[in-house]
Order: sequence, then C-alpha cells, then structure tokens
Amino acid sequence: MKIAVYGGSFNPPHLGHKSAAETVSQELAPDKFLIIPDNIPPHKEMDEGSPNPEQRLELCKLNFSGIPGAEISDMEIKREGKSYTAHTVERLKKIYPDDELILVMGTDMLLSFEEWYRFEYLFKNCTLAVLVRDDEEDLALRDKAEEFKREYGAKIIIMPHAPLPMSSSEIREKLRFRMGREKLTDEVYSSIIKNNYYDALPELSWLREKTYAYLKSSRIAHVAGVESEAVMLANKWGEDPETAAEAGILHDITKALSYEEQLILCKKYGIILDNAERETPALLHAKTGAAFSKELFGVSDRVCEAIYWHTTGKPDMSILEKIVYLADIIEPGRDFPGVDELRELSYIDLDKAMAAALKSSIENIESQGRIPHENSVKAYRWYAENQ
Repeated sequence: MKIAVYGGSFNPPHLGHKSAAETVSQELAPDKFLIIPDNIPPHKEMDEGSPNPEQRLELCKLNFSGIPGAEISDMEIKREGKSYTAHTVERLKKIYPDDELILVMGTDMLLSFEEWYRFEYLFKNCTLAVLVRDDEEDLALRDKAEEFKREYGAKIIIMPHAPLPMSSSEIREKLRFRMGREKLTDEVYSSIIKNNYYDALPELSWLREKTYAYLKSSRIAHVAGVESEAVMLANKWGEDPETAAEAGILHDITKALSYEEQLILCKKYGIILDNAERETPALLHAKTGAAFSKELFGVSDRVCEAIYWHTTGKPDMSILEKIVYLADIIEPGRDFPGVDELRELSYIDLDKAMAAALKSSIENIESQGRIPHENSVKAYRWYAENQ
C-alpha cells in the first residue's frame, strides 16, 4: 500500500494547502492519504490568537474535505511535545510496517532537509515527494535530489505543481484587517470568523452576503440604508465606521422569523421576555438578532449591544448604540413627518436626536393604542433630562 503523508501547522489551512493536496492526490494516487496537523511546530512559534491544535484539526477537516482518499489524522496532536516528523514516521511504520510511506513537502523543505531531526532515518524509511513550482526551481531541486540519492540512498519523487501565491502568516495578518477571505475556503473562513481565531474581523461584503440570505428581499434595501447611515454617523461622531457598518448589516438578521421561531431562539439563548415583548413580537428580533449574530459571526460585545438595543433604546447608550438606533430610524428609505429634521439633528447633537427620536417613537406607539416599552420610556426621560 502506498501511503502519502502531508504534515504542517496549517495555521490556518488555506487554498494553497488544498491545491497541494489535490496535486498529491492526482499525481500519486495514494491508497491512503494522511494529512497531519502538528501539535507544536518544532521550528516556529504559534502566533497569539491562533486556534489550539484541536481547533486547527477541525479547520483541516473543513479545508481538505472532498479530496479523494484524504484523512485528517490527530496523530501528532495526541502526542505530547513538539511534532517531529521522525516520531510520526516511527509510529506509522509500526502501524504499516510493509507499506511505502511518502512524505510530501515543498522545495524549500528538501533543500534544508539535512537540518531536520533524524533526517537520515527519514531518508531510509520514506520516499520524499517534492512539489516544484517552476523550471528554475526544478533544476536546483533535481541537483539536490541527485546529491541526496548518492550520499544517502534517498528516494525522491519530483511533482510539478503551480502553487497559489499565499502564506499562512500573511493570511493571519490580513484577517485582522477584514482581508484574506479569498485565500480560504468559505467553510474555513466562516469558522475563523465565528470563533474569533487570529483576532479576525469579517469582510463586510462577505457579511452582507451571509446576512442578506436571512432577510426577506423587501428588507435588504432598508438594511443597506441603515449600514450606510451608520457609517456616516460614525464618521461624524468618532466611532469606527467598519464596526458601525457591521452592526448596521446585522441589526435585522432575525427580523424575518415568525413569532414561534423567535420564541425558539429565545429559549435556545436563554432570553427572558417581559410582558411587552410577549405582546409585541416585533421587539424580539433585537434580542434574538444580537445572540444569533454572536453565535454565527462571533461579533464583539459592542456590536451585540448595539443590535440588542436598536428597537427600544435605553438610558445612557454608547455612541455605537445611539448610532445604530438613529440609523434605523433615519436611513434614506424612511419617510414620515419630521424625519428630515431628525436627520439634520442627528448630525448636530446626538443626544438631542435620541430624545427626539424616542419621543416620536413613543407618541407613534401610543397613537395606535399600544403601550410603549418601559425601556423606551426610561430612555426618553434620561435623554430629555440630560440635555
């Protein structure tokens, strides 16, 4: 049996890793293809914010799914200490004593192979399969391969491979600035965002795409308007515009759900409802939307709070909370008596705009014979008294 072994830190596993694995699968057609994320890389430190070994294992399962014969092994993760390839090969030789082991690597790894721990043992017990990027690299590699064959009796396979230009360290850096998504599968990227690996922040275009899928088509224009208005207000009042955009995009994510579906989410997230919320289902989407956004996209507490309070408001709101509350009311698609004055006031005095918006909302609710939520009443009193 021919067993290919592809190891690495995979921090994170990206499309370049997947492309290399596809080449191995096609060119070598191994009977078994083991992809083995390491526990502790022997020659590098893991960046702060990196997922732990078990979490990287799960990312690898997402990244390499669909590759024929690929198996994601936890062999090195279960083994304590640094992940030396020689130890892994020793273990594999015990399990598969009569089978051929093929170590997959890039050109740089072969050129520095004599620096590997127990490299002569690896030469003796493995075939090396080296992915070559271009003709110039191929010449240098073939010279080195011939040298290793003469000196150590090495068995080396050279496989042409057009690599995707990317590195895990570059991706980790980009993720912090809402970039790098194009270098990852959607499943891996979604998991990174959901779990806040690498301090990653979601790309806003991706967040729109994911969020709009939960909305009725008739609501998308409103959500886009709220995002746009929130960004402008953030620029005016010293808030981070991308954070405001994130909250604006997500603020109505559960709005399309029925009352029964809202109640299911309330139970799931342990949300306790008051009497007003039970009688007015439209209020529920703020609370469920905040919890759902946290679960699905790992959003910050600040963004969650802005979503949570965007329907009723509360006393002494943060700048971001006020921005999202007002953006929801004054976005370009809104048309009601006094909206133009409220828009103008929102860019002159944020707190006065909050008082005016809350007063208008309370009066509108009362005109319909309904009782305003107590949080709205408390919020209006607070802003009216603190001008």
